[in-house]
This record gives sequence, structure tokens and C-alpha cells, in this order.
Amino acid sequence: MDVDNKFFNVALLIVATVVVAKLISALVIPRSRKRLPPTVKAFPVIGGLLRFLKGPVVMLREEYPKLGSVFTLNLLNKNITFFIGPEVSAHFFKAPEADLSQQEVYQFNVPTFGPGVVFDVDYSVRQEQFRFFTESLRVTKLKGYVDQMITETEDYFSKWGDSGEVDLKYELEHLIILTASRCLLGQEVRDKLFADVSALFHDLDNGMLPISVIFPYLPIPAHRRRDQARKKLAHIFANIIASRRETGKSENDMLQCFMDSKYKDGRPTTEAEVTGLLIAALFAGQHTSSITSTWTGAYLFRHKEFLSAVLDEQKNLMKKHGNKVDHDILSEMDVLYRCIKEALRLHPPLIMLLRSSHCDFSVTTRDGKEYDIPKGHIVATSPAFANRLPHIYKDPDRYDPDRFAVGREEDKVAGAFSYISFGGGRHGCLGEPFAYLQIKAIWSHLLRNFEFELISPFPEIDWNAMVVGVKGKVMVRYKRRVLPVD
Repeated sequence: MDVDNKFFNVALLIVATVVVAKLISALVIPRSRKRLPPTVKAFPVIGGLLRFLKGPVVMLREEYPKLGSVFTLNLLNKNITFFIGPEVSAHFFKAPEADLSQQEVYQFNVPTFGPGVVFDVDYSVRQEQFRFFTESLRVTKLKGYVDQMITETEDYFSKWGDSGEVDLKYELEHLIILTASRCLLGQEVRDKLFADVSALFHDLDNGMLPISVIFPYLPIPAHRRRDQARKKLAHIFANIIASRRETGKSENDMLQCFMDSKYKDGRPTTEAEVTGLLIAALFAGQHTSSITSTWTGAYLFRHKEFLSAVLDEQKNLMKKHGNKVDHDILSEMDVLYRCIKEALRLHPPLIMLLRSSHCDFSVTTRDGKEYDIPKGHIVATSPAFANRLPHIYKDPDRYDPDRFAVGREEDKVAGAFSYISFGGGRHGCLGEPFAYLQIKAIWSHLLRNFEFELISPFPEIDWNAMVVGVKGKVMVRYKRRVLPVD
């Protein structure tokens, strides 16, 4: 009997302990422990990694219908919590850097951009450097850049014959780097050093691999070529900067803007900082502009009704202003703007945006569920997935530029952050106006001077690239118009 009593007492003690522990847990443990987002099911340790490497957008398509707009993926020793849709994205885009930071998650850019710039500096310094970008992209500067874009475009396509077949993707990639060299890197690079600088940027570009995100300093051949190219570029720009300063020569380009920039304490930018900022600017714009230009053309050639609308707009503007195109006329091209914007909605080159959480915070979904996001989580959103949500965009996989027209404006009806191809909030893309002007300048010239036919299959998406673009060639047949559209 004594033995039975002892067992009973021990059992009672265990039960009491569990009950008390549960009560303490409910009262003491922070709420973030109680309302964690649902977790993607995967094998322990590497399961999340395998799901992620399979393709983040593929994973999102599978999990969003099951888990909703907020869920967590366990990735090795990290937790990535996804926010999908404008209803839950406000904190992601509007939170101060002290709460959600870019710096930790984008450290893999440092070997490419170089030390002392962007993600290698404190937020206060980075903000000042972003101010340099903003000042170099003011309307007064953009007007000068547009003239250079148009000159490059006219020169480039003057070399085409009266008819032929070309890989549109290749042609646009090449033209974009030419216009970027002239507007951003300067006349010296464009006229004398273009081949050298272009090859070095190619090595920098090829040094940005998926494995670079995890191991940016891994001693592999691609990283060694990246590092050598970075040193050579620094030497080239140091010579150009020294020459301009010695002769007092000043140019209308981003290089000059960065040279003339000063921090709030009066300190001028160094040669190393100017080089790093230029590399960052070119990386931010080169791929995104060429990719979006290619998709825009492919969709226009496939959807004749929108091609006709763009051509009508070109005819009307040329009748109104004459054949000379400038910044203000490009700004009037609203139909072309919507066609570019729709291509960018369907195919944003940056498919993932990331932040590192420095504090606990809560988020509420559109169906009223509230989740607590713990400090230390990586928070992510996906423009490629969020831009196709059916409760925001009608028939979301269809190319329909009119969804942005006055009266519909589907990107605004559901509120801010419904359209996030250029990010948004505190970290929205500073180069957005430059990108639209560049793509408009190219397509305005092409459509006014050539007729096109897409002769290869409609392009597929290259999900394997770091910046997601067009897979393979985009072959078109062109014919020069006898009389340009006017």
C-alpha cells in the first residue's frame, strides 16, 4: 500500500508540475512564443534548404494556399518568415533600419561593390550615400542623361540593315551597357575604355553566384576573377578621377556627381567610394533594364492590340512635338509606360527582398490572424509572387497594361505595396525614373523606325540566374520602316 501511495504521490507531483509549467509559460513567456507563424513542412536540418533551392517561387506557390500570407521556412540554422501581399507588407517596407535591417542579409555584395560603401557601412553613412544617388538622379540631371540615351540608341540602331533577324535579348543587353557607360561611368569610359571596362564588369557579374550569397569569400576561380576585376576597375576610375581633378574638367554623368558629393561633415568622397558607388549603380540598373526591355518587346509583339495602342501614342506625340524626343516627351508616353510596367509586374528581376529582424513585432493578415515574428528571423517578400495575387490583380497571369489605366488602377485599389517590382517604402529603388526613361527611349525609337515579328517561341523565365531574366534567345525579324512613325 505504501508503494502504491508513493507512486500516486509522484504521479500527482508530475501532473501538478506540468500544469504549473503551462501556467507559467502562458503568463511569462512572451507572446511571440505563443503565436508563431505556421512552418513549412520539410525534413529536419537540410529539408528547408532543399525546398528553397528547388526555387523560392515554386515553394511559395505550393505553401501560400495551405499556410496563408505569413509563414516560416527553417533554413539550416536560420528562420525565414515570408510576408505575402500588401496587407502584411507594410512593416517590411516601412520599418526603421533599427527594426528591420538590410545590412546583414546583403553582405554578399561587399566583395563586388568594395569596402566602405552601401552594405559595408553603418546605416547613417549609407543614407548619406543614398543621398548622393538621389542628387545624381534629379530631374535636371535626368534631362541630360536622356539626351545621351537617345544619342546612343540612334547610333546603335543606325548600324542595322533595312531588314534582318536578331537576338533581341543580346541587342538590348549590349545597348543598355553602352547607355549606362555614357550616363553613369562617363565619356572617358564610353569613348576609350568601353571594351576593357565592359569585360571587367562581366567578370564582376560572373562572380555573383548563388553560392556567393552563403560564402562570398570562397576561394573559387569566379571569385578570384571578381576580385581582380574589382582592383582593375578601381585603378581605371582612380586615373579618371585624378585627371578630371587635375584639369578641372567636369562632365554631366554620375561619376561627376559622386566626385562632387560631400558628407554632412564636409568630407568629400574618396576615389574608392566613388568607384564602389558607381559599381553599385551599374549593377542595380544594367540587368534590370535589359531584362525589362526584352520582356516588354516580347509581350508587345505577342499582343498586337497593345502594340497598336503604343504606335498610336507615338504618332500622336510626334505630330504634337515633332520627331525630336526629349525627357518631357518621354514623360508623356503613358501607354508605353503602362506596357513596361506590366512586363515588370509579371517579371520583376529581383524575385526576393530580404531584411533581418532586430526586434519582436506582430503582423495581422487580411483575414484577421495575428502572428508574432521573433527577433532574429530573416523576413522576406517576393515581388515575383506578390505581383500575381488574384485578389489584387484580375486574371493575374495575363499581360494587360490597361490594368494600370485611370479608372482601374489595380495596383492601388488594394492599398500601398500592391505593386513591388521596385520595392517600396524606406528602401524603394532610387533608379526607377532612370530605368523607365531609358527603356522608353529605346522602345520609342525602335517602334517608330522598325516593324517587328517574334520568330522564336515566346521566351521562358530563367529561374537559375541571380537576377531572374529571360532564358535563351529572343529571335525577332525586323524591317526598317520606309517612313518613320510621325
